[in-house]
Amino acid sequence: EKVDIKPENQTLASITFQNYFRLYSKLAGMTGTALTEADEFADIYNLGVIDLPTNKPIQRIDEDDVVYRTASAKYAEIVKDVRECHAKGQPVLLGTASIEKSEVLSNLLTTAKIPHKVLNARHHEQEAQIVANAGVPGAITVATNMAGRGTDIQLGGNFEMRVEQEKAEQEAKLGRELTEGELSLLTSQIKADIEVKKKRALDAGGLYVLGTERHESRRIDNQLRGRTGRQGDPGKSKFYISIEDDLMRIFAAERMDNVMRRLGIKEDEGITHPWMNKAMETSQKKIEQRNFEIRKNVLKYDDVINDQRKAIFEQRMEFMRAENVSDTIIDMREDVINGLIARTMPEKAYAEQWDMDGLAEALRNDFAVDMPVKDWAAEEGVANQEVAERVHNGIAKVYEAITEQVGLEQMQRIEKQILLQVLDMRWREHLQMIDQLRSVIHLRSYGQRDPLNEFKEEAFNLFYNLLNELRATVTRSLMHIRVQTPEEKQQAQQRRPVPQAPAPVPPMRETHLDPDTGHNEMSSDDTPPPGPALHQAEESWASTPRNSPCPCGSGKKYKHCHGALTTQKA
Repeated sequence: EKVDIKPENQTLASITFQNYFRLYSKLAGMTGTALTEADEFADIYNLGVIDLPTNKPIQRIDEDDVVYRTASAKYAEIVKDVRECHAKGQPVLLGTASIEKSEVLSNLLTTAKIPHKVLNARHHEQEAQIVANAGVPGAITVATNMAGRGTDIQLGGNFEMRVEQEKAEQEAKLGRELTEGELSLLTSQIKADIEVKKKRALDAGGLYVLGTERHESRRIDNQLRGRTGRQGDPGKSKFYISIEDDLMRIFAAERMDNVMRRLGIKEDEGITHPWMNKAMETSQKKIEQRNFEIRKNVLKYDDVINDQRKAIFEQRMEFMRAENVSDTIIDMREDVINGLIARTMPEKAYAEQWDMDGLAEALRNDFAVDMPVKDWAAEEGVANQEVAERVHNGIAKVYEAITEQVGLEQMQRIEKQILLQVLDMRWREHLQMIDQLRSVIHLRSYGQRDPLNEFKEEAFNLFYNLLNELRATVTRSLMHIRVQTPEEKQQAQQRRPVPQAPAPVPPMRETHLDPDTGHNEMSSDDTPPPGPALHQAEESWASTPRNSPCPCGSGKKYKHCHGALTTQKA
């Protein structure tokens, strides 16, 4: 398909929402539906939840859920209920759990010839206008439980939205802006109209919120319920449920169906009982608890990385603010040398057991210096501390010489640049390894080991290796800096191979399609194409299989060479 193969995406930084919020010194928030999640706020953020009383007493009536055996019976009863409300002029807000369900309900209302508006993510540009008119008497609005939140549904309509809309319509009609008098008249007319419509909606019982099924989270259901009965207005809420709903199927749907059958309840009959509300709430609590445990588990794993993240980024900020990181570079170089000496010349080992070949090779590769460490070790009575001191002093002198050649200020800039670049590179590699570790660590549970503890141990080892690699890479990069003299630069350019001019490309032959025959005709340039010349097809070649090489010797299949010519002639 000629699709470019690109490298795998790499994580440059990652953090969970919980640890992101914890970065703030102060945390607070306000919502109407936090009580159901109070335990999570207390556990994760150490925040208490306070219930504030409403501005005016609530007059909303929250009716018990009605349970039906089938979804079709539930939807039939919903359409019947909506028709009755529309007839008496009561605004209705229908809440669904998904866009698909809202479209199913919209089709049923359309079939029943009930005018309505659909509010979901597919019509988000019309969302404000639809919500503004949801409180008009007789208005039917179908919405997902997520749609339109944060917007107040006002009975009779939204005054500001009406003024803005009708003002734009009048100005478009007149072709000019409205005068102050015309605008004042328009606003007074709209205000009077809204007052009349609000009274009609209040007399009909206020906004009726009708939920078509329960959501997994009680918060979403409470948000839907809270759209009605605002600021002391009357209102009503009710949920219609069927055993075929997603939430009911998870928890004992078959047992519930058997009970309803034994009680002789028909498909088009619903049952209402406070016990049903309690059972539904218990089911929702179980799902909420399960989701909370999943989030909590993710946080436990991220807490392990969070400590490492804080250490790395705090160190990086120090490097960024510092004008001179030479002391850090020296400490890193000393640590690398000490580690090398400890590996090749252990303290309690005899001189004959020292790995002087390995030490000499490491000094050449990592520090770009040649030292007679073998001769030092052969000296009588020499101790490893004395050899280590000579190595330290020798490398320090080489680094001082490099600094003199480059210049002190320039070297300090190079040190800081290399330190930050290597830190970022190693941190990215560390995150990539952590991601891979997270994807497979659960397999440790098959060996009767706790994946979280195993992850902590492995992540610590990876972080320890990260710090070692950081020191080694920074030291190696700085020790290999060399300054080229003008003569060396000129010699390097002379050694560079001269690029050869590309061979001339032969001109392409144009081809033109004959509209009468449909064959390609060559242009006036009738130069034969490169390759073996085509021979005249012989009669004996006609029996050649289509996928066999052509007898003319062109190297092509017969069907793409003389076989195609024979077919064209036929």
